[in-house]
Amino acid sequence: MARTDHPVTDQQPLYWRVATRLLGELRDGTIPPGERLPSERRLAVHFEVSRETVRQALEVLRRDGLVCTDRRGSHATLPGLPVETPSTPAFPVGARAADPRAVDRATVTWEAPPPEHAEALGLAPHHPTLMHRYESTGAAGRGRRTAVTSFSAVALAEVEELARYRDRAGGAASAQLHRAYEWMRKAGLTLHHRDAITPLPDTPSVRVTRRVHDQYARPLEITDLLVDARQDALVYEFMLPAAG
Repeated sequence: MARTDHPVTDQQPLYWRVATRLLGELRDGTIPPGERLPSERRLAVHFEVSRETVRQALEVLRRDGLVCTDRRGSHATLPGLPVETPSTPAFPVGARAADPRAVDRATVTWEAPPPEHAEALGLAPHHPTLMHRYESTGAAGRGRRTAVTSFSAVALAEVEELARYRDRAGGAASAQLHRAYEWMRKAGLTLHHRDAITPLPDTPSVRVTRRVHDQYARPLEITDLLVDARQDALVYEFMLPAAG
């Protein structure tokens, strides 16, 4: 049994008590298993201690094999599946549910977005940002859909999980960001989505344009999806509250 399983007492060092509290949050799903832990700065604010105390607490959990750290940060090694938020929509818009017959590919790049994306996100022309590309083909090659997403400077500044992808945005490695909206909510952002769905003339395809902004009307991302379908134009809006 790990030493951090012992009851917390006032006689224990502060870092030990922080390690025990953090372990409790890992176990109850506040921080899902396998998820990257918040930064030392955020943990220090969360537990109202110094960053040095947080480092000492993390070292306790590392010694007990409950946390591991690599060049991208620390994450829990407890068994179990990540805790998903059922009400959080999938990212990107149009992403399929798990289907063993579908062929999916998703990558990220750091480049200048299309002009209409730059305008929607308030970016200067030719200014690079994080872009996500998703492609999926159903069984027998049917139902192909492609989505291109551009993230705003606000999203990258507020959401640490997204910001980390800048160093991996080479366009080659797989980058499944299906929890992007959950990450935004965990960062305290209330998500407002507006999806415009329009059939393209003379084709069986439909174009979906999703725009997302936060509670301060700051743009977070814009996605253009092309999918094989036949339906009338539709526009709808909804709001997803921030976590907690």
